[in-house]
Amino acid sequence: MGTKASTFFSKEEQEKILAAIREAEKETSGEIRVHIETRVSGSVLDRAAWIFRKIGMHATADRNGVLFYLSVKDRKFAVIGDRGINEKVPENFWDSTIAILHDHFRNGRFTEGLAEGILMAGSQLKEHFPHQKGDVNELPDEISFSEPE
Repeated sequence: MGTKASTFFSKEEQEKILAAIREAEKETSGEIRVHIETRVSGSVLDRAAWIFRKIGMHATADRNGVLFYLSVKDRKFAVIGDRGINEKVPENFWDSTIAILHDHFRNGRFTEGLAEGILMAGSQLKEHFPHQKGDVNELPDEISFSEPE
């Protein structure tokens, strides 16, 4: 596990995260992305919201994108849902997802935490945005990374 975003997860760990994304998106029109950054300055929520827009998550047809953001050196993270999903999930949904992530992350289980959180989000997306005939994967499932400039 490196201290730079691009080396924090091994190839095998990245594949486990990608497998969770594919599984979570299998029965929904929702979109899930993971963004790993080396360091964040300022508010982690503000940065995650900026990344959300930068990688086009706000552009889904049903506004049902979910971003899992992790700053590895700072050990800070955020989960951001777009308007469409936020209007449908229970008020405390993101709190319970964040609590699961926090528990895993506190114990150094970053891959497991992301995978479980992604599957939780996928469950809600499936309930509120079930896969419809003709649905397309609007965003790539790949993990995106940012290094300090």
